[in-house]
Order: sequence, then structure tokens, then C-alpha cells
Amino acid sequence: MRTKVKYLLIILLVITHISCNKWMDLIPPDGLIREEYWKTKEDVESVLMAAYENFAETDQLLFIFGEIRADMVVGDNNQSRNEELISEGNIYPDNALSNWLSFYTVINYCNEVIKNAPEVMEFDRTFTEFQMQSLTAEAYYLRSLCYFYLIRVFKDVPLVLEPSETDNTDFYIPKSTDEVVLTQITNDLLQYRVFAPNGSFSNIEENKGRASKAAFEALLADIALWRFDYEKVIEHVQNIENTAQFFLLPGSVWFENYFPGNTLESIFEIQFDGDRNQRNSTYDLTRFDARRYDPSIKAIEMFSYDFARELVRGENASIRRYGEGDYIIWKYVGQAADGRTFRSGTRAYSCNWIVYRYADVLLMKAEALSQLERYSEALGIINQIRTRADVLPLNLANNPVAFEDAILEERALELAFEGKRWFDLLRMGRRNNFARKQNLIDIIIKNVPSTQKRILATRLTNPLGWYLPIYEKEIERNRNMIQNPFYNF
Repeated sequence: MRTKVKYLLIILLVITHISCNKWMDLIPPDGLIREEYWKTKEDVESVLMAAYENFAETDQLLFIFGEIRADMVVGDNNQSRNEELISEGNIYPDNALSNWLSFYTVINYCNEVIKNAPEVMEFDRTFTEFQMQSLTAEAYYLRSLCYFYLIRVFKDVPLVLEPSETDNTDFYIPKSTDEVVLTQITNDLLQYRVFAPNGSFSNIEENKGRASKAAFEALLADIALWRFDYEKVIEHVQNIENTAQFFLLPGSVWFENYFPGNTLESIFEIQFDGDRNQRNSTYDLTRFDARRYDPSIKAIEMFSYDFARELVRGENASIRRYGEGDYIIWKYVGQAADGRTFRSGTRAYSCNWIVYRYADVLLMKAEALSQLERYSEALGIINQIRTRADVLPLNLANNPVAFEDAILEERALELAFEGKRWFDLLRMGRRNNFARKQNLIDIIIKNVPSTQKRILATRLTNPLGWYLPIYEKEIERNRNMIQNPFYNF
């Protein structure tokens, strides 16, 4: 009976969360228990859509984890206390932002699909092997994407591959090393990418908002870059290039990546539609009267007309000026690259969250090429991105550090405030056995109060401090959970 009640609650949660897009409107009938569920292909797709919906709800976390410890944003008066503590390096296991529940909720939905989809074919004769494999592939993708975020935020995490279906489920799974998890998700993606959809849906929202073959390749490239497997990075990006389906938008329409979104440059982005009450979180993080996050001094110097030559990506595109020293992040609140036309009404919360786009993966390839000392090829990509942005090409010395710095800077310009910066900096700090660890530390302490700089710099010489702690309530709940060693005070 307890198991039936648990499944009733799961189904009700699915019903609650199936709302992210028109293509997510397969809603399970109310009041089902497990014995009555997993009978049709619609049941499979509805749980998969719940996974997409729950992943969409992490967009605020993706911004926070990807930006606030780096150097492109600063907190304003209404930044939450937990966010302020993390951005200042005062991080402890009682900080609720170290709770990984949101990601494991998505993972559990994906595990449900992976386990149960094959069995549905026995009940629904219209559910083909091709359809089953395609939906399962999407579940593997979302699960892998969640684990890749978890690895970069927490390092070692529990590797949960079975759904929580009964009271006999093992809820005390210990952590696996980051390499074990990365190997698992890489193998999953390589095995199931052949089944991923490939532009076959009837509308652009599905083709850009669901895990396509190109999205698989982009995630595989990102994982390979994190593991410093440069040949694999190049291979996966070339697989995307060979499709001839993705292009850099001309500079004159670069802002269309954000409004209306779903451009020819987009590979995978989380869909939002304010008309359907499917609201993002980035509007409330970055609008002027929210006073939560602003561009940092570094970002202002990169984009402001007072300092920079950036026109396509600069002031009135990536940021917007209100007054002397007073700027906001414009990408998520603007409707045009003019610094004047705001998203209004239901459109205010409709800006999609871009997970991967073509410029991003091209710069991944440039980074890999430069680390393999294929400098001319890497420089060609960097200058391709810069030419699109109507800025002068670079001439660089042929050494990996010069290229690493130039690519980091170009990624900061091109992908500002898109949840990439912190992970880019971590990659730099980890590369070549932490050879440039001090460079990362100098960046981390740049925005912390002056009284804390020296103490924090000393603490961060231990790279384990670059990751978040395991939330204290998770330690209390899971008897096999071990705290990240840096936080064993």
C-alpha cells in the first residue's frame, strides 16, 4: 500500500510539472497507481516531459553555479544571503544552494523512462522500437547533462542509475569519483546518440528544445574538454559541423539568439513561454528593479562604450547602461540590441536558457586545437567569431598559454552571463596538473571583500575548495555520504 501511495504522489508530481511547452502537454490521467501506469507510449513521453520541465526549473541554479564565483557578475542589494556567501567564498554545508535535489529529481525521472520504456512495448503495440529508443536516448541525455553539472559543481557525487520506485530502493548510495561518473555518462551518450532525434519534429521549439544528435555531440565535446581529451573534442565538434545545420548568425542579428531565440546558431536551449505561464528565472535575476545581479567592473570594461570596441555584443546588447557606473545584464530582459526595447507582458519571462550554441562549440574546438599546438587552425576559429562580432582579428604568439587566455577572453565576450564563465575558469585552473592554479585564485578573490582576500586565497590553494560542499541535510539523511574533504571543519 505504501508503494501505491508513493506512485500516486509521483504521478501527481508529473501532472504538476507537465507544462513547459506545447510539446510537453501529454498529461497522465489523475489518480493512477503504478499497476495502471506505464501502459502506453504517452505514459513514457509524459514522464520524459516531466524531466524536461524539472530541468527547466534549474535555470536559476545554472546561472548561479556558472557565474557568481567568477568575475563577470556582482551581487546587488537584493542578492540572497546564501548567494552572497557563495560569491564571497564563505561557503559552508548549511548553505541551501549546495542542495543537489533539483538535479537528482531530473535524474530520477530519466531513470524511470530508461527502466520502464522497454516494458511498455509489451502493452502498446503502436509503440515502436524506434520510438522507444528515441525517447530513451533523450532520457540518457538529460541524465548525463545533470551529472555533468553535478561533477563540475560538487566533484564526486552519487551515481544513481535506477529509479526510486519502491520502499526497497537503496537510498544510501555513496559518492562515486568524478572520473567514474564521467566515464558512465560518456559511454551512455556514445551508445545512445544514434537514437537521438535529428530535426524531425514538426516545430522549431521541439527541434531546439529536445536532445538532438547535435546536442549529444555538444555535450560529449564539453565533457571531453573537461577531461582534456582534445582529439575527442575536435571529433565531436566536427560531427556538428558536418551536419551543415548550424551557422553563426550575422552580427547584425546576433541578438536574435536571445530574442526570439531558437536560431540557426542554437543547438540546445531550455524553452520558456510566458503566454503559457512557463516562466524563466533569469528575468528576475537581471532586471533593473530586481537589484540582484549586475555586470562586474570587468564586464563593464569589456562591453561599455566608454572602454570597449564591442558593438555587436557590447553595450545595449550584453549589458545596458542606466547611469554613471549603473548597468544591468541586458540579454535576458531586452527584446532588441538597442538598450531601450524591453521584453514586456508575458514576453518578460520568455527568454530561453541556451545550453549549447554553435559559437560555444567552435570555441571548444579552438581551445582543443591550441592545446595540441595547431595554432593556425585555432586562430582561424577565434577570428571567425571576432569577425562576426565586428571586432578586429587577433595575432597571437604560438604558445598554449597565450591561446588559453585569448580563448577565455573570447568566451567571456561571446557567452557572457550564459552560465559558462566559472566552468571555463575551473578548466583553466585544473589544466596541466594545476599549473595555473594561482591565476584562478586571483580571479576568485577579485570580488570578495578586501578583508577576506588573503585568507580565502590561502584556503583556495587546495583545489577541493573550488567545489561546493555536500548539503548538511544530505549528510544527515544518507548514512553512507561523506562530506567533501575541504569542508570537514
